[in-house]
Amino acid sequence: MPLTNFPKGVSGALPVSVTTATVTLNKDDHANRAIVLDRAAGITATLPAATGTGNSYRFFVKTTFTGNGIIKVANATDVMTGFATLHQDAADTVATFDTAATSDTITMNGTTTGGLLGSQVELVDLATGLWGVAVHTSATGVEATPFSATV
Repeated sequence: MPLTNFPKGVSGALPVSVTTATVTLNKDDHANRAIVLDRAAGITATLPAATGTGNSYRFFVKTTFTGNGIIKVANATDVMTGFATLHQDAADTVATFDTAATSDTITMNGTTTGGLLGSQVELVDLATGLWGVAVHTSATGVEATPFSATV
């Protein structure tokens, strides 16, 4: 279940396809739209600074990652709060991981931390310095947390 519903009229906005190695997100081009990650070699997406706008950034993995799919905050003060649910594709198991107090990066590696075709990530700008996050993904092997502190 998503963290938020899109505002009226925005749900019809066309998806934004990302096929480059890096993308810096902004409210005008990416907020409240589907962001389709379509580069197997990996993508690093940098969020705007969290200021409490309520804007939602929803990511959908179109091409399973063979490199890292990374979503990270813009600065050293922003953090994420929420969870990741990983479905293990072969064993029909589920693992859930919570963020830590310092989590600021999501890394999906195409195996143990998710990032397979159909994976979804939603981040909502909740307050200054705070992103709400929900990750729904599939993993292979022994699941591991996609959250870390790298910024």
